[in-house]
Amino acid sequence: MADATSSPEPTCDVDGTCYCPLTGVINTLSRKYAMQLVSIIGAHDSLRFAEIENHLTSASTSTISKRLNEFKEAGLVSRTQYNEIPPRVEYALTKEGHEVRERLEPLLKWATTRSGTATE
Repeated sequence: MADATSSPEPTCDVDGTCYCPLTGVINTLSRKYAMQLVSIIGAHDSLRFAEIENHLTSASTSTISKRLNEFKEAGLVSRTQYNEIPPRVEYALTKEGHEVRERLEPLLKWATTRSGTATE
């Protein structure tokens, strides 16, 4: 019998597959505009904030900023600040960010065939 301080056993699928490691990734990518941002940034070497906003006009400035900060903390996006006047900041996908983007591509293709429309 486990004591109260031990963590519960992971919940597994019927075939024994445990999806617990996906929890953090799903939480990050399921937020509003998250997958679109990965796609947009990944389609370029790097982008400035205003350029990201131009690609994602339906998102508010604060939402984009929150997602970029979350991605930076998760190691998916790098933020480079240049000591220039006016200040310049660029965002780019990290190696892990590119891996996530590559894995999202089949999902995007599947979603496109299901909806019959192209999505970005």
